[in-house]
This record gives sequence, structure tokens and C-alpha cells, in this order.
Amino acid sequence: MLDSTRWNGVGMIVTEGLTRRFGTVLAVDDVSLEIADGEIFGLLGPNAAGKTTTVRMLAGLIGASSGRALVAGLDVTDPSQVREVRRLVGVLPEEAGLYGDLSAARTLEFFGRLYRMSKAARSERTELLLTRLGLWGRRDDPAATLSKGLKQRLALARALIHDPQVVLLDEPTANLDPEAASVVRDVLLDLKAQGRTIVVNTHRLEEAERVCDRVGILRTRLLRVGTPHDLRTAMTKSRTIAIELETVRDSDLAVLRDLGADATVVTGNRIEIPLPSLGTSSADLVAALVAGGARVTGVSAAEESLEDAYLTILGDLA
Repeated sequence: MLDSTRWNGVGMIVTEGLTRRFGTVLAVDDVSLEIADGEIFGLLGPNAAGKTTTVRMLAGLIGASSGRALVAGLDVTDPSQVREVRRLVGVLPEEAGLYGDLSAARTLEFFGRLYRMSKAARSERTELLLTRLGLWGRRDDPAATLSKGLKQRLALARALIHDPQVVLLDEPTANLDPEAASVVRDVLLDLKAQGRTIVVNTHRLEEAERVCDRVGILRTRLLRVGTPHDLRTAMTKSRTIAIELETVRDSDLAVLRDLGADATVVTGNRIEIPLPSLGTSSADLVAALVAGGARVTGVSAAEESLEDAYLTILGDLA
């Protein structure tokens, strides 16, 4: 049984065996996870992987079929605590879900009232958020007249109006151009600097690399959790070192073969060597080549991207 005191000093979000079924369909299966206070955590996975369902359970919007989850010490699977969970959490859903007749400013005013914010707090937060997200000049325009990208930014402002302790975001940069996406990423980093805990569902792996402290790869089950760097370096199957020489000689290849580098690929003056199969370092390879009379003009290591690691994990562990 999940102890309600366990989150304190351990994680702002703690799940244990969190599971959700829709009839005979298993959407989320036995997810156990801890997310630290002040961490940006990315949930990655293909469509229908259970990312949105997981976020909705953490927000208290839908119940769990089994398992437990704590958010800021509150049990989201306990109906008596769900209302308080919703007060502490800001949610950007998959669809913006705005009222088309309300202006941007009135949208935030309306939701600020729902959170029982004072008039002064509503006014201050509205100006702050709309300015930060580039919407202040459109504050009086009905939401229906905004572009998809601007609607997305307004929906993010709505999620943040009550200055939530925990922020759950489903594809926050969907429909945004690169400049607007950059603004949203900066907002997320600002929230992190303020000590907020953020969960981001995203298909944009480069975005996860830029803002997330850790990521979890989900396909109904949680397949792997780690920092983007850890996941990249763990997936070393195609990692190589490329060594450029003035001229590639047979004697240079013989030196590499003596070190166990049989699977080399030579393209012009460039030699590519898979590292995982070797019991030696790239520095040793270069030193041996130089000792053998080779003139080395360049060395580079090819590390897998987070996308490479993501695809490898889905292929190997699903």
C-alpha cells in the first residue's frame, strides 16, 4: 500500500502500480514512478501509448482501475482528495477547449474566478501570462478569432492562471511555429526555476532533450526512465568513432585489426569504427595509429540521438 507520507522529500508525484482499463482495453499498465519536486519530466511514446490517460489520472480527471498515485501528498485515487488535487494542479489538455465568445483576458478572468482568486490576483496573473506568452496585444479578441497556435498559448495561460504547484501538459507546443514553441519552452524553464513540478507529454523528442530533466518512454507499460543523456548513451548499438587521416594505408587498417577493430568502414580518407565491440578506447585507437606512422587530421564520435534511443527502446522492450 502506498504510504501518503512517502512523497515528502522523495517525489512531488509518486505512482505505484497505476493502471487504467477502458472495458477490455488496457490503456495504462502497472506504472510505478517518482517525479521530484521541481523536475521537468517528459512522457514519450507513440499514439495510444497511454500518455494522455496517465496525465488525466494524475490530474484527478479520471479514476484509476487499480494502483495508487500521490500528487503533492494528495491521493488522486481517493475521491475525498480529488478536489484539492485539482486546485493544486494546472492542466493543458490535448484539445484547447476554449470558449470561443470569451476574449483572452475574459477567459483567464473566468477561470481565475473558478479557482476563487481575488480580483487583484486575477488581474495581475492575466497581464503577466498574456504578456509572457505574446498575447497581451490580443487580450480583447474572442478566442474563436485566434489562430490554432494562439489558442494553444491561451490554453497554456489558462492552465497557469492559479499559479499551480504541479503542471501537467499534453503536447504544449502542438500547432506552434518555432518562435512560439521557443517561448513556451522558456516558460517551462521559468516554472522549473520557480520550483514547479512539470510533466510534459510530447512527440517532439528534440523538445524533450532541451527542457526535460528526465524522460519516461511509455507504451502502455513504462519501458524505461532516465535522463535524455543516459538513454542516449545506454543505446550504444550503432555508436561509432570516425577517424580522418591524410591517407588511409593498409598498414593503418592492420593496426586497427590488431586492436580488434575488424568491422571498419573506409570512405575516402575517413575510417568509421563501431566502438561497442571493442575493448579499447577511442584515444587508444588514435594513439596506435599515430605510433604506426598515420597522420590523423580529425576525430569525431557519433552518439545516438534521443530519437535513436527512443526507437531502439520501443523496438527492443515493447
